[in-house]
Amino acid sequence: MNTSKVKPQSTFMCFLIMLFLNSFVDLGHKIIIQNTVFKVYDGQQQIILIAVVNSLILLPYVLLFTPAAYFSNRFALVRVMRISAWVAFACSLLITYFYYQGWYQQAFVMTLVLAIQSAIYSPAKYGYIKQLMGEKALVTANAKVSVATIVAILSGTLIFSVLFEWMLKKNGLEIGAYTKSNIILAIAPLGWILVVSTLFELLMAYRLPHIRSQSKSKPLSFQWQNYFSGRSLSTQIKSVTSTPRVFYSILGLSVFWGLSQMVLAAFPAYAKQHLLENNTAIIQAILACSGLGIFMGSSMVARFSKRILDHPSAINALRMQLIPTGAVGVALSLAIIPFIDAKIGLAMCFFGVGFFGAFFMVPLNAIIQSFAKPEQVGTILASNNWMQNISMLSFLGLTILSALGGFNSVWLFYLIAVLAAVASLFYLRHGFRDFMQFVFGGLFHLRYKITPQAKQQGIAAFPEQGAVLLLGNHISWIDWALVQLAVPRPIRFVIDKEFYDHWLLHGLLKHINTIPISPKRSKEAIKQIQNALKNGDVICLFPEGRISEDGELNQFKAGFELSIRNTDVNIIPFYIQGMQGSRLSRVAEPRASLSDVLLLRRRKIKLIMAEPIKTIKAAELEEKVFGLSRL
Repeated sequence: MNTSKVKPQSTFMCFLIMLFLNSFVDLGHKIIIQNTVFKVYDGQQQIILIAVVNSLILLPYVLLFTPAAYFSNRFALVRVMRISAWVAFACSLLITYFYYQGWYQQAFVMTLVLAIQSAIYSPAKYGYIKQLMGEKALVTANAKVSVATIVAILSGTLIFSVLFEWMLKKNGLEIGAYTKSNIILAIAPLGWILVVSTLFELLMAYRLPHIRSQSKSKPLSFQWQNYFSGRSLSTQIKSVTSTPRVFYSILGLSVFWGLSQMVLAAFPAYAKQHLLENNTAIIQAILACSGLGIFMGSSMVARFSKRILDHPSAINALRMQLIPTGAVGVALSLAIIPFIDAKIGLAMCFFGVGFFGAFFMVPLNAIIQSFAKPEQVGTILASNNWMQNISMLSFLGLTILSALGGFNSVWLFYLIAVLAAVASLFYLRHGFRDFMQFVFGGLFHLRYKITPQAKQQGIAAFPEQGAVLLLGNHISWIDWALVQLAVPRPIRFVIDKEFYDHWLLHGLLKHINTIPISPKRSKEAIKQIQNALKNGDVICLFPEGRISEDGELNQFKAGFELSIRNTDVNIIPFYIQGMQGSRLSRVAEPRASLSDVLLLRRRKIKLIMAEPIKTIKAAELEEKVFGLSRL
């Protein structure tokens, strides 16, 4: 089917329902097996067995990395998803039969078979997102996919855990009388929920259209001798590492999910020993709060992406801001867990892990899909699965070794917190500027609102790359923040050296690459500005040289003219309107009324930008900016 004939919005819901049902079934059967282990075993033995269960579920993603990539590269993605749905339906029928026979071992083996089906299915479903929704909607689409998946996890966890406990009670099974066989027999009717769910999943798969790949290249051939020798794996890993953005995105996701596996393996034992909780429904409900957090976080990411400009640089800036913010939030949430014994407090911690995890995961998934070439989409996405599952298996292996070494669940959480802190420091080091921009941007948005009119004046035409010099009026102490909030690319600001050298601000200002300037050392600053422009940076300076005392324009100084000599730069004049009379300006204003305070009314700001020009004199610039003030 041709892409032009596809109606993405009308079919995307069917796609989301299919993903929901697939995750719901996988999670439901896993919960039954895991809860059975919880009921029968205790302590470190329980930690080890739950880690083994999760490891076997992950193993197919590692072993079938190359075939999964080949299938998604070679065949239509819809075809792969439909065949996978048929396999899931057959598995659910067989699982239900094993439940009714009381065959725990056979039912457990089917967990591995479902995992094999999911390993083949996963690259196809994520590759289909870009085919169906396109490049611009990737962040929003991934957020919705995350929401659908998390809703499936939440509902599956709660429904199967509650029904699990209810059926044990209904059949008269109590603590001390549990065996694997009688537990499986007691919950056998739950198998029909799996059967019906996979049937509807199959129906949704057949509602999805075939979409032709945009690639004209032939996919790489698949040879079993290369697969068993490891050559195919080596080739595909190189295709990932050759694109650093993709590689580091996959690495970040891998660490996040690895830590998540440690938490899932350690928490049931922690709850049983330290909270004295034996009800699996309550334990799973606490863990499910992380899923609720991912739901809320993904929804917020989707909301952020709708608010930003339809501008590639703005979309990329949002991604870069969310990633370090999410990493720090996840680390802090995990670090608190070992110090809390109250169930409600633990639920809030897990909510935080999921909420900030969404800030981290959704942008990284979007980056991976964005930079995956059409002919390599299966390879890249299967590589993503492979690396994530290698990481999860490694972390689960660390969990098993720790338990065998005598570490209890509390010490495991200490270890998890340390590992999360190390990972967050890595992303914070490489994205500190973006992190600070997101944090301060959020704080300023509480008080100030940049109106849509500001964005229509010149932001849409803002150059995606290359040197840009922003020149405008200086009306308040936070003009720099207002400009950065509206501009889709990171900005280097020129700042008075007196403030730059202040002991409280110097470290931060140096880290975000501001350029200090003073009358005595203006030549040095001009040279730095020239070098930055030659490197393609965005520079902002205020030619007035000081904040206006009365709200009117001061005379523009001509120093910037020296900065643009022998440089290919886009000069964008701007005017900040609405900060006159603000408490952060030098023009006094009356105190805010009680109604303004109670209703949290925000000051409306306009940032009016002219079209980019190549050269301008100081007097012409002053006249241009004055003209913008009249718009």
